[in-house]
Amino acid sequence: MQTSTAQTGTRPTRTQVAIIGAGPAGLLLGRLLERRGIDTVILERRSPDYVLSRIRAGVIEPGAVELLEKAGVAERLHKEGLIHDGTELMFDGDRLRIDFAALTGRSVTVYGQTEVTRDLMDARADSGAVSIYEAEDVSLHDFETDRPKVRYVQDGVTHEIACDVIAGCDGFHGVARASLPDSALKTFERVYPFGWLGILTDRPPVAEELIYAHHARGFALCSMRSPTRSRYYVQVASDERVEDWSDDRFWDELRQRLDPETAERLQTGPSIEKSIAPLRSFVAEPLRFGRLFLAGDAAHIVPPTGAKGLNLAASDVGYLADALLEFFLDRSSAGLDAYSARALARIWKAERFSWWMTSLLHVFPETDTFGRRIQRAEFDYLAGSPAAQRVLAENYVGLPM
Repeated sequence: MQTSTAQTGTRPTRTQVAIIGAGPAGLLLGRLLERRGIDTVILERRSPDYVLSRIRAGVIEPGAVELLEKAGVAERLHKEGLIHDGTELMFDGDRLRIDFAALTGRSVTVYGQTEVTRDLMDARADSGAVSIYEAEDVSLHDFETDRPKVRYVQDGVTHEIACDVIAGCDGFHGVARASLPDSALKTFERVYPFGWLGILTDRPPVAEELIYAHHARGFALCSMRSPTRSRYYVQVASDERVEDWSDDRFWDELRQRLDPETAERLQTGPSIEKSIAPLRSFVAEPLRFGRLFLAGDAAHIVPPTGAKGLNLAASDVGYLADALLEFFLDRSSAGLDAYSARALARIWKAERFSWWMTSLLHVFPETDTFGRRIQRAEFDYLAGSPAAQRVLAENYVGLPM
């Protein structure tokens, strides 16, 4: 696709659904609706190249894969994605493999979020559906009525799009949730006192499956994007700076947090991307305000420990797409009326799992010797209990949508 263009399709003045945000949530919603004949416009404040430059998660639940199949964009995922039947947990060098396939009959697919976004972008461009990039000063109006509209500025000119529904898929810092009065929202948040320093490198992964490691020095994760590209993380204090971490320092720290056998196998190399991601849990309630609906990171954030961010956005979009199709094709608002409660029920379960994984695997500044023993006991119980392993596995591969 031509990622330098600021717009695909003819500039509209009306659409059925105005989607704010061209990340995977907005693009997937647009694609699911487009395939059923619903007209959509996507507005994105960044350029296509910027959207594709964001390095994000890469573990995809089978339910999210099914939605991508439904959207007609799963061909490359099935060709290039890596099927993982399990994952490995490590606590102070002791190892435990969680066998997803044996415990649940399901697996996950490792396929980068950037690639999901690219596939959705390409499909939308090929179909001629309208995406407007580099839309400045986006503002939402009259969404408490049945005639909402969206305004934006491009090339110094103000434009307005009338619509029936607005879908806010523009992330945690986007305009959709910020357009609501404080009195309309309840928010729930936990900010963790650490972040993940991540590095992307063109070296083969250290293992065939992900390794989640707890160590007295902090958490570490060994992940991958392909058989030749690896993604590694180490827990760092929230005030750390990327500039203070050379590649050599990162590799030295990672080795110390792994068992000797894994550390010996680790193939190091120059980083092609390095960044620090803060960790937080966040939920906004409700997700509907008249004709404005929130989905994805506009509605919630989860720590990446449970691999739920992209998957939770996909389930939101699946619920919202079904509700909108019912609204436009069957002239029923029942699905839209139920959307917020339906989505939030799954969101909170994913928040619980992500919090639990984070609590088990990280070193918290306030954790004393008692707290460390509790973490160890939790790991030992997990190692000895098939029932506990099944609970972890069914949450990791994704609860039913």
